[in-house]
Amino acid sequence: MFNSSGVALELEGFRQRYSQSPHWILNGLDFKIKSGECVALVGPSGCGKSTLAKAILQLLPQGSPSEGGLFISGQDPRQLSQAKLRKLRGKSVGLIFQDPMTRLNPLMTVGGHLLDLLQAHNPTTTYSSRKKQAEELLERVGIHKKRFLAYPHEFSGGMRQRLGIALALALNPELVIADEPTTSLDMDVANKVMAELCSQCKEIGSALLLISHDLAMAGKWCERMAILNNGKIVEEGQSRQLLINPKSKTGKTLVNAARAREGEKTPKKSQSKTVLEVNCLRSWHPLGGMLWGAPQWVKAVNNVSFQLREGEALGVVGLSGCGKSTLCKALTGLTPIRGGEVKLENQQLLTLQSKQCQKARQSLQMVFQDPLASLNPRMTIGEAISDPLLIHKIANQKKAHEKSLELLEKVGLSPASHYQKCFPRELSGGQLQRVAIARALTLNPKVLICDESVSMLDAESQAEILVLLRNLQENLGLAILFITHDLSVATGFCHKIIVLNNGHIVEEGPGIELFNQPKASITRKLIESCPRLPQENL
Repeated sequence: MFNSSGVALELEGFRQRYSQSPHWILNGLDFKIKSGECVALVGPSGCGKSTLAKAILQLLPQGSPSEGGLFISGQDPRQLSQAKLRKLRGKSVGLIFQDPMTRLNPLMTVGGHLLDLLQAHNPTTTYSSRKKQAEELLERVGIHKKRFLAYPHEFSGGMRQRLGIALALALNPELVIADEPTTSLDMDVANKVMAELCSQCKEIGSALLLISHDLAMAGKWCERMAILNNGKIVEEGQSRQLLINPKSKTGKTLVNAARAREGEKTPKKSQSKTVLEVNCLRSWHPLGGMLWGAPQWVKAVNNVSFQLREGEALGVVGLSGCGKSTLCKALTGLTPIRGGEVKLENQQLLTLQSKQCQKARQSLQMVFQDPLASLNPRMTIGEAISDPLLIHKIANQKKAHEKSLELLEKVGLSPASHYQKCFPRELSGGQLQRVAIARALTLNPKVLICDESVSMLDAESQAEILVLLRNLQENLGLAILFITHDLSVATGFCHKIIVLNNGHIVEEGPGIELFNQPKASITRKLIESCPRLPQENL
């Protein structure tokens, strides 16, 4: 649809709340995006960013009231019939989700997703023309047309997000909304995805609304930025100027938290005893085929060795597919180990019987990337924290209840009696990650594996969780294996860093040394990919 006004999105005193809540989640937004413009919307967790994206596309629960002006290419989506609203989605506005698998059908091929979308909006076109257009769309986002019949699970995270971009841009919409599109991707892949997204938007003249908690990334790709807090835009302006000299209290807090994260120094090295020793660890995945009579393997982790001391944080960084997640799964017994040694408090785990190994592994616990996905939505927070004690028959209901109260206070969720009764959906991302940490501490572990445990949080929440982890580490003597794709975060938090590539350690040492004098090409690539906040004198 041709938009004569040249405005892709316009909000005038817009307010939005959920049907069951008396409070306005968005309260009096005045905001405009012109055609072809790239604008970032940033803010702390719970400020209303994702609610705005859903409100624009009318994806909120039925009966959620709104007031004020909301116009997409001059149309108010609230006034449209369901048929016209479905046409608006995709035709006038495209949406790219944080997790592409929430948009993709695992039973449908990659090409099938595009064919389905094109047919829904242009039912009179022939199959051959739709297939040709679908193949061109894949090629445009860097996916070879030979992958047309592949399924989503056969794609990496970056490839799935490229498919998400192709679906969002398929009908040349005037507005594209990208809601945290790179959160789960490593820096190199994230840069490629954002470059592809911005390039394609520019090519077809689409406006881009980038919703993100990463200020540096948002500033790198968007010329204008708006900061949202408590449902209101508290500051708006040119990205560079806003990041150098924020005026609002929220802007200063977010920028200071991001700069503190970039500027942290590596802590002093621990001299205490070794609690985890890994020697020549191999975790290979069978491909299921034979080559010259021998089985074929994916050597996801291959001859990896390191030591972790009490009170020490060891960072593990690398590109997607380097073996970080396989290393986590191998150590926690979730994927087979094909060779090597794993000593936990001087016990060789690979030689223990099943029950003995299960008991020994209580000393090694994990904090996952997405806390909401790792918690049972039907369990209260208190039940989720108590559950490991009951499973392992370590405590009765009363003592487990008391332990959950103690841990909630320890991770900064006070009053604990209030949070104990809440369900996961009632808490913010930062609060949920505190719950996940509390649950991991239930069995008094010696080693905590943090797998991308701050990547989904805004800068302020990231800083809070990292401070919490460091305090727990010092007070409890915890050893932390810190898995991340963000070398700058690892540099500030960890005593030492190892860089993985193709299952091997290619470089290791203190983060500051790696950052200043990288030797491996992969390390240099990670450093170059890290977006940094602009400096005033540049």
